[in-house]
Amino acid sequence: MKYLFFLTALLGFLSAPAQTADDPYLEQAKRLLKKTPVIDTHVDFPYSLVEHKEWYTPGYTALVLKHPVGDFDYERAIKGSLYGPFMSIYIPAHFQKEKGRAKEVADSLINMVYAMAGAYPDKFALAFRVRDFERNYKKKIISLPMGMENGAPIETLDDVAYFHRRGIRYVTLTHSRDNQISDSSYDTLHTHGGLSAYGRDVVRRMNRVGIMVDVSHLTDEAIWDVLEVTTRPVIATHSACRHFTPGYERNLPDTLIRAIARNNGVIQVPFSHYFLSARSREVFQQAEKALKDKGLDENTPEGKRFIRAELVKSGITVRDVADHIDHLKNIVGVNHIGLGGDFDGVGLALPPDLADVSMYPNLIAELLRRGYSKADIRKICFQNTLRVWRANE
Repeated sequence: MKYLFFLTALLGFLSAPAQTADDPYLEQAKRLLKKTPVIDTHVDFPYSLVEHKEWYTPGYTALVLKHPVGDFDYERAIKGSLYGPFMSIYIPAHFQKEKGRAKEVADSLINMVYAMAGAYPDKFALAFRVRDFERNYKKKIISLPMGMENGAPIETLDDVAYFHRRGIRYVTLTHSRDNQISDSSYDTLHTHGGLSAYGRDVVRRMNRVGIMVDVSHLTDEAIWDVLEVTTRPVIATHSACRHFTPGYERNLPDTLIRAIARNNGVIQVPFSHYFLSARSREVFQQAEKALKDKGLDENTPEGKRFIRAELVKSGITVRDVADHIDHLKNIVGVNHIGLGGDFDGVGLALPPDLADVSMYPNLIAELLRRGYSKADIRKICFQNTLRVWRANE
């Protein structure tokens, strides 16, 4: 236990915010967040329990209170004012190969979120509607709305209503491979040349039942198809700006950013090294190579310490995330910006001062430093996302 305490303290030190304790902007950010909830549209906590082989172990629901190996838990969420973490019901692409398997996995992960909320009703609650989130926040209870990352479980149009009844409030139409609905920005096949005909029907049915369409992970052609079909505002739950990553289709070009804004949608900015810049991707790849050269495993305490120390030296910080927010503000305004950190979904590829859900104050402090108003920050933290959620209800 003493070793674990020492390790936790050391990791905390290596992940410490760049701002000093007496930074007036950080103090202002903390005061603002006492009355401003954060909604993050992409937290991969459920599947992280699967990856760490912690799911369905005795007492696994307690990991939502304190999760030493992850980025999200109750203790840190309260510290970061994260009262609306959308639990990602992530379906890896390999589950697409067997009929019925993706739906089975989705149901099991949804059941996990139900179990966590049921185990600690004084701390967590499900949120099927905007009013649920608002009611929970007044009680200072963390809402656990759900979004499904990869539409593979939607094998028939009736599955759209089924997952709506189960609590899914957005669907990322595909993930790392083309599926029956849409092409993926990570795939090279371009199976449908955008959305499939079935995918267009799925979008229409999502509009009808009240599930937000998430365009993250889609090809440009597929996003244009979504915008042509949808009658409701869309979201990009964790997509950054291609302006900083030329040629990287996973991020959004300015043309699509403007089109999503015209649709009255919202782009939620992710925090990971994978999305921030060509240099940030290179920095993380170099850190991983150095780790391998030393014969270390990133899943061990020693490996994690090494990676964190390398990233601290890199100079990639909360400022790089704020640059994406600035870019969005400059071309479409603050009404179309949200937060989608991708916590628990990108391993250690996070800036040291945005390494877990306790650290949103560091980002808010940086925005205040850049002249964002309190009204701007409230829109970015939660109001814009609630607007789109409500419009889809």
